[in-house]
Amino acid sequence: MRYRKLDANGDYSFGNQQADFHRDSPETVAQAVSTRLKLDQGEWFLDKTEGMPWKSKVLGERTAATRDGAIQKRILGTQGLTQIDSYDSNVDPDTRKFTPTVEVTTDYGQTTISETL
Repeated sequence: MRYRKLDANGDYSFGNQQADFHRDSPETVAQAVSTRLKLDQGEWFLDKTEGMPWKSKVLGERTAATRDGAIQKRILGTQGLTQIDSYDSNVDPDTRKFTPTVEVTTDYGQTTISETL
């Protein structure tokens, strides 16, 4: 599995040839999970059903019952991911931030993913 690295601004890295890619590592899958979580449903013009249902199942009112299930479902659909070992999430109503922290087993080893979204 090969995935183009992101720079500090979240943009694709270019100019360093093969050093611009993650390859067959837990970091490869972690970045894939991160980018999959950040894609809002309906944002990709080729498939409007692809993406996270942020407004309806995660961040909207009365979503406490659907939030974690939607995140875990999206994570489990990531290529190279074998299983979720542990999952925790935190909602901060003051800053309106949502942070899932996930320990996963990938085809290449284990890794921890923590994203503030």
